[in-house]
Amino acid sequence: MAIPPIPGRFGTMSDTMSNAHDHIRAIRWQDNALVLLDQRLLPARTDYLYLQTVDEVARAIADMVVRGAPAIGIAAAYGVVLAARARYRRQPECWQTVLREDLARLAAARPTAVNLAWALRRMERLLAGLQGDPEERLLAEAKAIHEEDIAANHRMGELGAELLRKSPGSVLTHCNTGSLATGGYGTALGVIRSGFTAGLIDKVYADETRPWLQGARLTAWELVQDGIPVTLLADSAASYLLRQGEVRWVIVGADRIAANGDVANKIGTYHLAVSARHHGVRFMVVAPTSTIDMSLASGTAIPIEQRGPEELLTLAGKPIAAPGAAVWNPVFDVTPAELIDVLVTERGVILQPDVAKMRHLLENSR
Repeated sequence: MAIPPIPGRFGTMSDTMSNAHDHIRAIRWQDNALVLLDQRLLPARTDYLYLQTVDEVARAIADMVVRGAPAIGIAAAYGVVLAARARYRRQPECWQTVLREDLARLAAARPTAVNLAWALRRMERLLAGLQGDPEERLLAEAKAIHEEDIAANHRMGELGAELLRKSPGSVLTHCNTGSLATGGYGTALGVIRSGFTAGLIDKVYADETRPWLQGARLTAWELVQDGIPVTLLADSAASYLLRQGEVRWVIVGADRIAANGDVANKIGTYHLAVSARHHGVRFMVVAPTSTIDMSLASGTAIPIEQRGPEELLTLAGKPIAAPGAAVWNPVFDVTPAELIDVLVTERGVILQPDVAKMRHLLENSR
């Protein structure tokens, strides 16, 4: 169900943390429901969905109403609140047992984004000790996850922007890693926001990001909304752009990071990393530590989601490909750690990530 836009442009959850280039919030808890900006309709329309059941939240995640690993995790946390409320009201004597079905449904919605599983585990830990009506305590935890993500993004923005001081200039980004993909401010786009505000970035290039066009529809829209000039290019033009020598950094996010520093991110990231290395352009990955999965030794163990053929065969519902053509449509690819110059997290920065450095970050920065 669509609802009117939230007052205050797109409504900031942490207005005190906003700056002149940070106005968008796509996730909000309002009137005892989860409110999501429907990103499938951008940039043509800004409609919000008012979700009151866990099934609606799981479907919104699977159908990419909400997307971006941190945002998916936050939405899932609020989904647990809705699920627990409904289960407790209908079956107060066994609500925790039947709630497992809802948690499994949320976990299966987008398997590659590790923040989804991370947020659900955090909510489950709280569930284990709850007695009586769980809604208030679960809601407080979901809001904490949301607020912590915004704070982490601001911290990553500061750390990443500091790295730009030695080589300011133009940057290239892929997919959408901003306020639309997180609780607010953004990961890679958070670094770009901070760098632009500090005068360290003079131009932002954004790949269109086929097949969902997150760069064209979302990143370009988001930067225009926040007053940051953006230049859009076709994915296939990126290598030629890097050859021109103008771009100093490629800055991307991540949906899952393995123990050795391999990164799963939106399809098209890997070829950017290869091209950046060939052209001497530095490659930065920006992601919260909740994205790191130390249980996976390398990127080869990361599950890569395959999506439906219609995403390549059609555009806005209209056929664009030859009838009968087969489709291979992985939504993510894996960039080996040796192609990553720097990994920026809210706990610190890792140059040339590897297993030892990843472990040291997690064990010594709590």
